[in-house]
Amino acid sequence: MMKDVIDAVPGGVIVRVRVIPRAGRSELAGTRDGALVVRLKAAPVEGAANEELIAFVARTLRVAKRTVTIVAGAQSRQKRVKIEGLDAAAVAARIASESS
Repeated sequence: MMKDVIDAVPGGVIVRVRVIPRAGRSELAGTRDGALVVRLKAAPVEGAANEELIAFVARTLRVAKRTVTIVAGAQSRQKRVKIEGLDAAAVAARIASESS
């Protein structure tokens, strides 16, 4: 399941994410259509949802915010997020521990 969502790249991984803005709270909501579903409290206005996504991913994976970047889909609900310094197994394990 997670293997469809996470791609290993040099120096880290890229995670496919589907964002649902304006949720009651920021949280993981499983996977759908080959992407990790993330509900965000922020609205998609002036980059607020993107900033919250970066902070949420960093907090969830226990990495510094500077290691998390949106590499594709900044204006879309479907995004590709790069996390530097972790391998796919570590990302999958940390997501699984947060989801339970």
